Amino acid sequence: MRKNKLVSILAVAGLAVATLGFTASTSHAAVFQVRLYVSGDTNVEKMWLTELIPAFEKANPNYNVDVSSFDLHGKNDALTLAKIMAAAKLKKDAGFDVIEAGFVQELGLKGFLTIPSTSRIPNISKVPDSLMELAKGGIPYRASTVLLAYNSKVVATPPKTMDDLLVWIKANPGRFTYNQPSGGGSGYAFAQSVIDKYMTDADIKTLVNEVNKPLQAKWKAGFDVLKSLNPYTYGKNGTYPSGNAATLSLVSNGSVDMATVWSDQFLSGLKAGTIPSYWKVAQISGPALTGGPAMLGVPKGSRQGVAAQRFINWVLSPAAQNIIVGGTLNGYPVIPVTLLSEANQSKFAVGTDISTLRPGYLSSNSTDFKNQWALEVPGK
Repeated sequence: MRKNKLVSILAVAGLAVATLGFTASTSHAAVFQVRLYVSGDTNVEKMWLTELIPAFEKANPNYNVDVSSFDLHGKNDALTLAKIMAAAKLKKDAGFDVIEAGFVQELGLKGFLTIPSTSRIPNISKVPDSLMELAKGGIPYRASTVLLAYNSKVVATPPKTMDDLLVWIKANPGRFTYNQPSGGGSGYAFAQSVIDKYMTDADIKTLVNEVNKPLQAKWKAGFDVLKSLNPYTYGKNGTYPSGNAATLSLVSNGSVDMATVWSDQFLSGLKAGTIPSYWKVAQISGPALTGGPAMLGVPKGSRQGVAAQRFINWVLSPAAQNIIVGGTLNGYPVIPVTLLSEANQSKFAVGTDISTLRPGYLSSNSTDFKNQWALEVPGK
C-alpha cells in the first residue's frame, strides 16, 4: 500500500483560506489530503498509484492523494457500502473522501453522496448527460466493455449473437471459458448477458437502476442455461477460472480458443506481448456483453469534500483522460474524443459514444447475482 506523505494543515492566525488555490503569504501552504477507496482489479490500482495520482500531485503540489484502501475484485463491496452508510447516519467519518467502486450508484440512490455541480466540478459539463443520469450522484470518469476474445487462427468468423455463441460453446467442448462472476467483471458480464437473454428490457432496466429482489426470481431460466454449459466450458466439469487474470492466462497459453475479456485488459495484454497478436476481439448482440462507465463518488461527511471534488475535476481533464486512454489501462474516455491528443483520438472510431455501452446491474442486485451463480451453476 502506498505510504502516506507527511500531511500538515497549517493554520495561520487571523488568516482565512477562502479558496483551494490559496497560497499563504509565508513560504508555507496548506496541504490537503484526499483519501481514495478503490475497488477493482490490479490494473486499476496500478493506474491510480503509478499514473493518475503522481500526475495530479505534480500539477497540484499542495495536494496528497492516498489509496487508503484497495479491494481486489470488490469482494468486500457489500461490507464497505454498509460501513459508509452507517458512518453517514451517525455523522462520522467513514475514512474515505473519494470512492471508486461499483456501489457508487447505490450510495447516490440512497442519498449518501455529495451531489456534483459544475461550480465545484466544472469538467462534468464535458460528460454526456446520459452517463451523469446513470451515475445517480456519482461521476463517471472512464469506461470499458467486455468483449469476446477469439483465436483467429482457429476461429475465422466469431459468433455474432448470444445464440451463436452458445451453439459454438457446445460444438467446441472445453475451448471456451469465463471466470467466476465474483472474481471479475469479464465473467460476470457473460453470466449476466446469458441471464438477460431471458429477461424483458423493462426488467433489465429496473435491475440496473434500483434494488429489486422479486425480479431476481426471473434469473432461473438463465441460470439453468449456464449450468447446462458445465460439460462444455474449459475443464468440462463445472469449474471456472478464479478471475479476469486467470482467464487471460488461459487465453495467452492457448488453453482455450474463446473467452470473455475486458477491453482494456485485452489491449494492455496485446501491447505488452503477453497475448499473441493473432487473438482478436468482437462484440455480440442479443444481448451484448455488458460494459459502461466506472464512477467516482464523494461520500457525504467527507472531511476533505471540497479538495476531493477538485481532484475529481482534474481526473475529468484532457490531461488525465489522455492518461486513462493511453496509459496502463487503455480505457475509454468520458469526455469527447476530440479533446484527446491526436495519438489517442486515433484509437477510436468516428462517433465513438460510450453512453451506448450496456451497463451491469446495480451493486446490490449484482451481489445477489454473484451469490446465486455460486449456488446454482458450478459443478457439485
